[in-house]
Amino acid sequence: MLRPKIITTLKGYSKDKFLADLIAGIVVGIVVIPLAIALAIASGVSPEKGLITAIIGGFIVSLLGGSRVQIGGPTAAFVVIIYGIIQKFGFEGLAVATIMAGVILVIMGLIGFGGVIKFIPYPVTVGFTSGIAVVIFVSQIRDFLGLSTGELPVQFKEKIIAYSYALDTVNYYALLIAAVSIVITITWRKISMRIPGSIVALLAATAAAYFFNLPVETIGSRFGEISPQMPTMSLPAIDFMMIRELIGPATTIAILAGIEALLSAVVADGMIGGKHRSNMELVAQGAANIMSPLFGGIPVTGAIARTATNIKNGGRTPIAGIVHAIVLLLVLLFLGKFVGYIPLACLAAILVVVAYNMSEWRTFKAILKNPWGDIAVLLTTFGLTIIFDLTIAIEIGLVASVFLFMHRMVKVSNVDIITKELNDSLEEKDDPLAVDKQLVPDGVEVYEINGPLFFGAAYKFEETIRRIEKTPKVMILRIRNVPAIDSTGMHTLKQVMED
Repeated sequence: MLRPKIITTLKGYSKDKFLADLIAGIVVGIVVIPLAIALAIASGVSPEKGLITAIIGGFIVSLLGGSRVQIGGPTAAFVVIIYGIIQKFGFEGLAVATIMAGVILVIMGLIGFGGVIKFIPYPVTVGFTSGIAVVIFVSQIRDFLGLSTGELPVQFKEKIIAYSYALDTVNYYALLIAAVSIVITITWRKISMRIPGSIVALLAATAAAYFFNLPVETIGSRFGEISPQMPTMSLPAIDFMMIRELIGPATTIAILAGIEALLSAVVADGMIGGKHRSNMELVAQGAANIMSPLFGGIPVTGAIARTATNIKNGGRTPIAGIVHAIVLLLVLLFLGKFVGYIPLACLAAILVVVAYNMSEWRTFKAILKNPWGDIAVLLTTFGLTIIFDLTIAIEIGLVASVFLFMHRMVKVSNVDIITKELNDSLEEKDDPLAVDKQLVPDGVEVYEINGPLFFGAAYKFEETIRRIEKTPKVMILRIRNVPAIDSTGMHTLKQVMED
């Protein structure tokens, strides 16, 4: 249903709900400040573009979105693809690619692709997510150590070589700020779950660098003073040759935005007991990505960590997301000059923590114990993301998954299974374990999966389980007729068990 959640949630809206949304929006707005700035710098654009993206994207995603608590803005998933486009086509090229991605997302939402995008195989998702985490970590080594490397090369291998030549230029003040920032970011949650450690680290590092006049590079020293105003809307120069070259990266941005946004919405549903409208969410994400570059912003999607922060602080309607955008606008207009004092080493430390959190190394390690096909898809996507770029990684990862699926279907489509299906009624008649021969007490639900539980069927299985109106005391899941299961199917089974 293409109807924004804000229309539904404002019915019976009360003062108490507004106060809860107001507090949540203010907290999330404060949380976003260091992340938006750090992600913009890591992507190869000026810091204020991260704030502009969070303002425009956050407002539109909340106003038009299909999730009542989704927080939109720049995310770490885009860093690799944005950096590559900037280096090759400049910001004009990025603006064109982002608008194209927005149009693709709107079309996907209008034709009902909200469910289809969830069929991306799990090893592909984990592969490129872990690869992005490694690339982000490596890209922050310069500022973390305060190295004097000059302009960093785009390619992963060349970056490592550049660092090795500059190791004798380590700035120990920058290293100290980065190390302390990481410690504060990680340990602060033991003191307070409401105030994020990244904000505390940012304030402490900025104060130390300013009052002690530490010889470290800051946002102001590298990028100059941040303009305390919103830029006026302007269209990028449309070059049809550029459009043809950018169709691949634009599609990658659209897929990433769709996956991240819908994944975030699903996580939010689990936390608040709601149900998002996936197609409306895609339309909202598309609109946000069309508008963001018109004001000088970068790609937008739903941010899982920020959405969870919104929920934990009491946000329950899109008003919280709108408040968060207003808070960021006020910061840009009235506190922009203070942003220039932030040490780049602190932002690098915050992004190192972000990279670690998104690396999913435990999941990566678990998939390495799965069948060889899943391992091959995982490592291929992971390696291509690091060595080449995200567009190639996702394309080849998806193609490899399709061939792997066909290979598995050929293996399980044999005479025994066909015969078994033809004689199914006879087997049930003589089968002492048939359900109709069992006494099933009240409060017990029996589900049976027939056929392969692969990435295409896992979502259907999860949706069937989610339709349970009343949680049973006991759930019996029969998988004796499942001839094959892949990583996505196993991940879904694990999620159902945890639920």
